[in-house]
Amino acid sequence: MCMGSSPSIPAPPPPPAAPPPPPQLADTSVQNAGIDLRDRAIAAAGPGSTILTGPLGLTQAPQTANKTLLGS
Repeated sequence: MCMGSSPSIPAPPPPPAAPPPPPQLADTSVQNAGIDLRDRAIAAAGPGSTILTGPLGLTQAPQTANKTLLGS
């Protein structure tokens, strides 16, 4: 039993290490090359890459089937 003395307090743990610095952005020439490559890929695809049907619409019959229950 302690008679009037305060309890000893342990020392606090050391602070965590500082986080590593964030990665630096690439050089502007590298960024411009990436943008140029992306633009060339978009241009190569052309407007035809977004059109899924021809001028006559769908020429095939639709693929439909009756629903079935599993296990029957």
